[in-house]
Amino acid sequence: MIILAIVIVLGVILLPQALVRMAISRHGVERPDLQGTGGELARHLLDRFGLETVAVETTESGDHYDPESRTVRLLPAHHDGRSIAAVAIAAHEVGHAIQHGRSERMLALRQRLATVATFTDKAAGVFFVAAPVLGALARTPLAFAALVAVGIALLSVRVIFTLVTLPVEIDASYGKALPILRDGGYLQEDDMPAAKSVLRAAAFTYLAAALITLVNLARWIRLLR
Repeated sequence: MIILAIVIVLGVILLPQALVRMAISRHGVERPDLQGTGGELARHLLDRFGLETVAVETTESGDHYDPESRTVRLLPAHHDGRSIAAVAIAAHEVGHAIQHGRSERMLALRQRLATVATFTDKAAGVFFVAAPVLGALARTPLAFAALVAVGIALLSVRVIFTLVTLPVEIDASYGKALPILRDGGYLQEDDMPAAKSVLRAAAFTYLAAALITLVNLARWIRLLR
């Protein structure tokens, strides 16, 4: 039963990551017939939506929008590539820039939680190292329960962050990027199913991280019980 549970948990965590990689790889084939590269589309869309001060750069640390420096960063394959994946991901990251430019509340909440989560993650790392020692020293059930409660509190911040992140990512894909690509005529109608597949993958990139955090939280809650 324990082995089966481990297999199920690993499957739930790893499957979303595999599906994201498969969708992006499948639609990452170069398409010379497209109007431009992902980087060119990002620059065009930012200018179109009055976000001329937002920069577009290449990165090696994953596609993302940085609200601190107001920069859309794309992997070289997506910045310089002329593929459905490059176009869709560029539009997704521009979607985050649009959210920021419009001061949308969910993105602002995510940014505030990100700052807090960065601190609690570091604190959790220290706590997890010290917890076994502290647990051995705490010989009363009440003291042990207090230690577990601290672990749950630290992990809860990351859980809340990931739960807030999911609707932000979904909106960037389906509320922003998809209508832009469809209504702006940047892709042919035949290419829209592929774009939807990539946008779905982009929206659920954080799902695996959310599941890992929930598994860890469930483990601490089980200890408390």
